[in-house]
Amino acid sequence: MSDSKKIAIIGLGYVGLPLAVTFAKKYQVIGFDIDYNRVQALSNGQDDTLEVSSLDLKKVLNYSGNKGLWLTEKHADLIEASIYIVTVPTPTTQDNKPDFTPLLKACETVGKVLKSGDIVIFESTVYPGVTEDICVPVLEEQSGLEFNHGFYAGYSPERINPGDKKHTLTKILKVTSGSTPEIAQEIDALYRSIIVAGTYLAPSIKVAEAAKVIENSQRDINIAFVNELSKIFRRLDLDTQAVLEAAGTKWNFLKFTPGLVGGHCIGVDPYYLAEKAMQVGYTPEIILAGRRMNDSMGAYVAQETVKLMVAKGTVINKASVLILGMTFKENCPDIRNSRVIDIINEFKSFSLKVDVYDPWASGEAVKKEYDLELITDLGLLNKNYDAVVLAVAHHEFLAFDLDAVKGEKAVVFDVKSQLKRNQADGRL
Repeated sequence: MSDSKKIAIIGLGYVGLPLAVTFAKKYQVIGFDIDYNRVQALSNGQDDTLEVSSLDLKKVLNYSGNKGLWLTEKHADLIEASIYIVTVPTPTTQDNKPDFTPLLKACETVGKVLKSGDIVIFESTVYPGVTEDICVPVLEEQSGLEFNHGFYAGYSPERINPGDKKHTLTKILKVTSGSTPEIAQEIDALYRSIIVAGTYLAPSIKVAEAAKVIENSQRDINIAFVNELSKIFRRLDLDTQAVLEAAGTKWNFLKFTPGLVGGHCIGVDPYYLAEKAMQVGYTPEIILAGRRMNDSMGAYVAQETVKLMVAKGTVINKASVLILGMTFKENCPDIRNSRVIDIINEFKSFSLKVDVYDPWASGEAVKKEYDLELITDLGLLNKNYDAVVLAVAHHEFLAFDLDAVKGEKAVVFDVKSQLKRNQADGRL
């Protein structure tokens, strides 16, 4: 690919921003996002997702010559690009159906500026067929161009792991695909120019789409299995972690651990595959059973904690609980689809007073997403909680002084099994 071609990244979130910054080290890149405040913050070198450092961001913001990053929220600015990479979210609705709204709006935006010979690459997680059957028709309608004659498409699924500073974009092998053999080679070469780990050229767009959606579905099912084991072993009065450690000494044992399954990928993607399966007349059993198991864990944690409180003689309807952590995973500010909310809601159904503390989460974002007020100052924490739940294993919590907030009969439940065994009354 010519270094003179301009690339437009549509969506500057956890996936799009690292991609834009990496490409901008070698190419001219237009970073587009509909959120004006997000664009302004990034223009000032500030990434609230913490995926890109201020130093790395500022290095590429000097847009000059044949490389650099230009940020904008204006649709018209996109017309200068010839390659468009769409990295918008693909969430689910309240009834766990795929919600293509952000994706379709992105297609409309790109379609209006699409020119003959342009390429549109999708990275958003979808089920097989979405790129060619749902996205391409919108691009054709908006642009007036014919697919594979006027413009081309590709699919290269994102594999970003939010908060992971080891498995970063360039160190993860990238699956690529294109709508014609020639375009597939061009797209593969494009990604190969920035991905140190290399690329894998899939035989078709549908294969690449399917590969992505089963990656997270597989993890979801494996976690569901150990979550079920945790429920069984608690009834048998066995330490689940001790059992997993013993089983893990076998060379081919898969080392998954129980816990909450949230976030924008693992807790969402299986529903996309299930939707497509049902469209072709097959109702998936294992995939949906795994989802039901994992979606039940938040309420289960709260119920088990309440049982422990009752056993210690706590009056439940007057009790208070401190939850440590609100993000969907440790050492990351991402609150999307955090299943900690399920613990909170279940506690509230018992009329418990619930406080939540998380130094990583944005209080404003949590209020907007969950209508929940975080405690942002350690000094405002109660000193006599009847229960403390370690929900997210932020490194700050591993050194947290539990005794400073525990009441006389307080119960400690360790969702992540990060505390010493004698520090917790219960854990998964």
